[in-house]
Amino acid sequence: MSSEGCTFEDRCVSVLCCRFCRQVLSSRGMQAVLLADTDTHLYSTDMPPSGGNVVGYHVICPCKPCLQSCNNGHLWMFHSQAVFGINRLDPSGVNVLLWGNLPDLEESTAEDTSCTSEEEYIR
Repeated sequence: MSSEGCTFEDRCVSVLCCRFCRQVLSSRGMQAVLLADTDTHLYSTDMPPSGGNVVGYHVICPCKPCLQSCNNGHLWMFHSQAVFGINRLDPSGVNVLLWGNLPDLEESTAEDTSCTSEEEYIR
């Protein structure tokens, strides 16, 4: 879904948490901007989040201009007023994980973040 010439491999992976209850919503988040209004900052992810509070929206069918623009292919969008992101660390626990080093989606779905505390992601 991403346009040719666009790369997001050097972007940091964020753990996205609800600002209201602090529940981890996704361990595959990315800071982004709204394509229709680049002054609007948000977060996005490439897989359905966990949780039940309204914190964003799911793009069902992207429009043609959005598909042709530089986009990360994420369809789950989060309002920055409703979530916060914590930089996710790589397996060494020292360096920030980048999208280019993120395991494939199939590998990540086995990952259980429901019991991972915010403090564990921060360290």
